[in-house]
Order: sequence, then C-alpha cells, then structure tokens
Amino acid sequence: MKYASLFLLALLLVACGAVRVDYDYEKSTNFDNYKTYNYYAELNTGLGDLDTKRLLDAFDAEMQVKGFMLSDSPDFLVNIQSQAYQDTQRSNVGMGVGGGGRNVGGGISIGIPVGKSTYNRQITFHFVDDDKTGLFWEAVSESNYNPKAKPEQREAQMKAIVTKVLSKYPPGGNK
Repeated sequence: MKYASLFLLALLLVACGAVRVDYDYEKSTNFDNYKTYNYYAELNTGLGDLDTKRLLDAFDAEMQVKGFMLSDSPDFLVNIQSQAYQDTQRSNVGMGVGGGGRNVGGGISIGIPVGKSTYNRQITFHFVDDDKTGLFWEAVSESNYNPKAKPEQREAQMKAIVTKVLSKYPPGGNK
C-alpha cells in the first residue's frame, strides 16, 4: 500500500507539471446568490470524449466539495473550451562563417534547434448567468500536455487543473 501511495503521488507530480491560471470576474457580482450550476447544452470542450468525461467528473467532484450542486434549473451555466498548441523552439545553437576585406563581405549562419518541442493546453472556464449579469467569472488555465499520456496520467492532470482553477472560486472567499 505504501508503494502504491508513493507511485500515485509521483504520477501526480510528473503528470501535472505546473498549472498556471489567470482569473477574472465581474466585481459587482454577489457570489452568494449562486448555489447550483449546469453545463451549456451545446458544450464543446475541444477535448476528446474521454478527456471531456475526465474533466467534467473532476469538475463535478470539486464543485460538490465546495457546496455547489448540479441542477436542471441552475443559477448559472458553465462553458468550457480548450485548445492545444505546440511551443516553438526557443533554444538554438548558432554557427557562422564570415569573411571580409576591402568593402567585400560574406557570411553563412545556421541555427540548429536544441531539445524537443513541448505541447501545452489552454482550458477556459466561463461561468454565465444569462438572467442577470451574463459572464461573471472566468478562469484560463495553461499546462503542459502529453498527447501520449496514459489514462491515469490524463485523469490526474484533469484533477490538478480543476483543483487549481476552482481554488479561487468564489473570489474573496465568499463561500
């Protein structure tokens, strides 16, 4: 059991990397009015079906811990969108040859990429109250993404993202 716990902890640390989140919200919103939520009927996360299920399961579990309930007549709706992108190579080794003299010059330069590209995923969470204020809270997360990750790693990463995203909801510790 001890080894299984250590393995899961190591898996979580490796799978998640750093999750960065930016938050924004409508400052006039009274967050105490929101107790129930649901998702947009046409939710298109941009993730695969299995990753969408992992993300929504993690989201529902974390919202329940915070005291929010999934409802057919919700106080607000949640929209989730994502996009994956590949970081451009930033590390290069430059080699050059040049010559010159008496107003004549020349040169050759070659840039050789060092290291491998990394994949990142941005997931945006919108909380919308269509009856009152419209969009009232937003979180944009960015994290490393491994398209070849195992299901356990993907699940751990989705949980880490949701935990970090919802750590600042509601703002100001109203809940």
